[in-house]
Amino acid sequence: MRYLPCLLCLLLCFSNFLYGNETHTKIQLASVYQGDEDISNYLVSEKFDGVRAIWDGSQLRTRGGHLIKAPDWFTQGLPETWLDGELWAGYNNFAFVSAIARRHLPNNEHWRQVTYYVFDAPNSAEIFSKRHERYLSLLSHIELSHIKPVKQLSFGSVKALNDYYHAVLKRGGEGVILHAKNAKHEDGRTTNVLKYKPYLDDEAIVIKHLPGKGKYQGMMGSLLVRDEQGMEFKIGSGFSDEERASPPPIGSQITYRYQGYTKFGKPRFARFLRVRPKL
Repeated sequence: MRYLPCLLCLLLCFSNFLYGNETHTKIQLASVYQGDEDISNYLVSEKFDGVRAIWDGSQLRTRGGHLIKAPDWFTQGLPETWLDGELWAGYNNFAFVSAIARRHLPNNEHWRQVTYYVFDAPNSAEIFSKRHERYLSLLSHIELSHIKPVKQLSFGSVKALNDYYHAVLKRGGEGVILHAKNAKHEDGRTTNVLKYKPYLDDEAIVIKHLPGKGKYQGMMGSLLVRDEQGMEFKIGSGFSDEERASPPPIGSQITYRYQGYTKFGKPRFARFLRVRPKL
């Protein structure tokens, strides 16, 4: 028994060695805007289609807790406090910024095309309107063109919100995010943060390749996938011929779009968007 404390210490050290590059990152995941919410209770900003990045006070991490190997100059000057934001490289450039975030050796030239848009300063004791004021204040002292605070807007009517939403779509954006002004930070999926997009999207795991017919004979016809609720369904559209010839591997995570749910609770008109990189 006298060796038990030493054994536990060794196991802890070994665990830290194995998982030192990963940590549980507390982030909020948005629910879907329904259209019947009281708009005056929310602060609104553009939703950037990039890579979610959490600054833990010393380094950047993905939503999954993996380290993002950014150049030292990119994060130099960031405060020693938690920030939540998005690495973004312009409209329709998700694949580019995703590849940058996954590289073990940072490419300075590529990183110079990336902006870190900060939209929260996670703190369980503060409501969002106060967190907004805090990250604006923290970043006002940083003179770096690639670090930008996201300014939150207030709207007094659904029409005003929709006008802003359509302006975002017109310039190439994917939608807007609504934060409940008086809500404290929550870990995981929450109705305190809402996404308003022209279509819904989500992730699912590929569990089977189903064979194609007709012109897709000998290729993948559809994917059988499972979402985070355990619902299994097929996705048969949205694929290029190249993707049908070499479909997403079983066990990989994909992003799909859909338009509501069927009476059986399955995504309606599910359409493949892309393979989600392991981040």
